[in-house]
Amino acid sequence: MQAVPQTLGRRERNKQEKLHRITAAARELFTQYGVDEVTTQQVADKADVASGTLFLYAKTKAELLLLVHNVKYAEALDAGIAAAAQEETVLDGVMAIIRPIVECNRVQIENGRSYLKEIVFGDPAEPHHAEALALTARTEAAVVDVLNRDQKLRAREPEKMARIVSAVMFVSMSSSANNNLTDAQVGDQIREQIRVALGAGS
Repeated sequence: MQAVPQTLGRRERNKQEKLHRITAAARELFTQYGVDEVTTQQVADKADVASGTLFLYAKTKAELLLLVHNVKYAEALDAGIAAAAQEETVLDGVMAIIRPIVECNRVQIENGRSYLKEIVFGDPAEPHHAEALALTARTEAAVVDVLNRDQKLRAREPEKMARIVSAVMFVSMSSSANNNLTDAQVGDQIREQIRVALGAGS
């Protein structure tokens, strides 16, 4: 006999509803004005919560940025993994994972760059930073799954190759030299570098 799922209590529902409002408010303000131009007080006001309440969900503006972008990253990664399953070649499969991530990161380029900076240099003890690191690990695991489709690549330490793919993606998204490129152009740039890294096995 299956256990009947328990519904959320009122307190937990209130917490989830406030988290949703805070995330939506921060996403809208960050997208419209850029993270550097937005204060935590503005986010709290738009979400209709007290500043102290906001800090229960994100202690700093950097953590607030991670909170917002982690949701976008997770959605993009889910879409990429689903798309990769439909691709025949390894290179196309890897790029199917990467392209949605590039697109979501570049909706507001400076915000995306700040997000990547926080992933690399932020405090791993903070919960939203830990979640971001988990997303990057999940991305690399998805790339490993695609690389393992090819017997030759399977013999070339796919976990390490996935780290190279991740590094190429991070550098290409964070480089100011790519500011004026389209998402497709950045994707093509990443594709060419990965093609070389994979070699004939792609």
